[in-house]
Amino acid sequence: MRVPSLTWKKNTVTQFLDETDQQPREPRRGRRKVLTVFLVLIALLLVAAIAVGAYLFNLANNFNSGTQRIDQALPATDDPDRPDDTDAENILLMGSDSREGEADEASVGGQRADTLMLLHVPSDGGAAYVISIMRDTWVDIPGHGPAKINAALDLGGVELEVRTIEDLLDTRIDHVAQIDFEGFRELTDSVGGVTVDVPQDFTAGGHVFTQGQQKLDGEEALSFVRERYSFSDGDYQRVRNQRAYLRGLLNQVASPSTFSNPAKVNDMVKSFSPYVSVDDSLTAREIASIGMQVGPSGVRNVQMFTLPNAGTGWSGDGQSIVELDDAAVSGLADAMADGTMDEYARTVPTD
Repeated sequence: MRVPSLTWKKNTVTQFLDETDQQPREPRRGRRKVLTVFLVLIALLLVAAIAVGAYLFNLANNFNSGTQRIDQALPATDDPDRPDDTDAENILLMGSDSREGEADEASVGGQRADTLMLLHVPSDGGAAYVISIMRDTWVDIPGHGPAKINAALDLGGVELEVRTIEDLLDTRIDHVAQIDFEGFRELTDSVGGVTVDVPQDFTAGGHVFTQGQQKLDGEEALSFVRERYSFSDGDYQRVRNQRAYLRGLLNQVASPSTFSNPAKVNDMVKSFSPYVSVDDSLTAREIASIGMQVGPSGVRNVQMFTLPNAGTGWSGDGQSIVELDDAAVSGLADAMADGTMDEYARTVPTD
């Protein structure tokens, strides 16, 4: 993403944003917790990019005052069981298949992490990596034993989901961000729709998708990223479609018709921020700091891939699961720890 007329000076940006972090917050009504994760990456990158422009104060204030905070999103900083803190940044982007407020609410109980992505920014910056974690990955959930990784959210909330992924990747998660279905629709429509590469002809949610480039509105996009039954490899294609949408949205946000229009950018931030939930420390100032670490070249060259696994199988109690590739997971953990993600990414299929 090329960001014209921006000066990438971290100290100036973060000092200016300090004021917005201190704005009083109005009491808010409870919001739906139906979360669609990958949109959050756009929210973060968009706010990070625009935060260094002429509309810094207003945009940052809109984000800080609009978002809601997640109670106990992260384990205690001094918890000795957590992986060591590093200069890299790791943000868990999480979605839930809870249907609260949706048409199918009555038929879907509990709360599961329907979509999991980890945004990794190396300590030396200049890059960003988005790693999809299959929701049926069979792991050990702390205090509960073997289960699908997406069950941690229902068993112990956001904090337990964070602990589970930290244990899996031996990597500390610094922040958590979520966005709900309505925010997904709002942001998609606010940029005038998103063009994606449809992998094959299929129908989902009453919408027809045709192989090739297709522009989607908010409702169509939601069906596109949630569908899995139309594909022979199910969830594998679903996470690829999610990343295809994410790539299309990045391109749309970066287009001159969007990014060079300050009023439109401001409207986008005001539209999606009420549907974003973040941990207590993820303010506009912190997002801008992470954005400075990524840098414009990193935003242009985000690499995305699925956490390597050993394919599907069955648990001892008869559940269909995705089995871990322990060697590949260990290799990823080492690459994030020693700053060799560029080399690791060349060993896995990316998009």
